Amino acid sequence: MSTSPVSAFSAGLKCRCPNCGEGQVFRGFLTFKDQCEACGADFGVEDAGDGPAFFVMFAVLIIVTPAAMITELFFHPPWWVHGLLWVPAIFALSIWLLRPFKALLFALQWKNKAGEARFEDRPPL
Repeated sequence: MSTSPVSAFSAGLKCRCPNCGEGQVFRGFLTFKDQCEACGADFGVEDAGDGPAFFVMFAVLIIVTPAAMITELFFHPPWWVHGLLWVPAIFALSIWLLRPFKALLFALQWKNKAGEARFEDRPPL
């Protein structure tokens, strides 16, 4: 069965199969399915690790820090207002971005055939 080339970025950000672009990759919030229901691709090789969490934290930092600084500079609110504004914003942005970032890193791993390093495949010295 031949499949059309699927953009890793498009498939990842839509949380779709990186092989066919049709099936969903998640069965739960962050749990990958065993295989694609559309093309049967094996998702057992998935290993995004801590990469998605790092990139999400970095993206949220880039969004929230300037907003908090601008709020402080122009409005001078009490400290508790910052807590009411930015703590929920940080949680909401992190939860909203984590799924697509995890699917994107998986799609990029899939497209580039990235995997865990294996020392048994190394040629002898």
